[in-house]
Amino acid sequence: MKYAIVYSSRTGNTRQLADALHSALPAGDCLYFGAPAPEALAADRVYVGFWTDKGTCDEAVAAFLQSVPAGKEVYLFGTAGFGGSPVYFDKILNAAAANLPAGVQVAGRYMCQGRMPEAVRRRYESMPESPRRQAMLDNFDQALAHPDADDLTRLCADVQGTL
Repeated sequence: MKYAIVYSSRTGNTRQLADALHSALPAGDCLYFGAPAPEALAADRVYVGFWTDKGTCDEAVAAFLQSVPAGKEVYLFGTAGFGGSPVYFDKILNAAAANLPAGVQVAGRYMCQGRMPEAVRRRYESMPESPRRQAMLDNFDQALAHPDADDLTRLCADVQGTL
């Protein structure tokens, strides 16, 4: 099966996932690796990675997903600064998948936490003291280690299970 890996990565987190997939899948079957582009649609399966923007995939990936023709297989993967909640990750993945036209099969999906830019921490620090502020700072600090080796291993194992 010929495949493509398409991704958008603002901070490098999703790029790490895409690189792990690229290393784990058969190199000879890869038709395309890079930013969203029409040439990726020649593949039988397209692995589409994104960073989370306002609870869904970023605009570049949303536009790409809308262009996927019926009959293709898509595997969605992404990163989000806030992590630890499968329910939250499912909401993001569902919102991203809503961009796919009818007749496109979702072959699998994976989300993990990703580190955020330091500017986000400074914004949190400027908020008034509160339990919410502290929770946001704690989450920021926890996210610094992600995606980690376990996140990458889980993604590759999940993809292998869909082949």
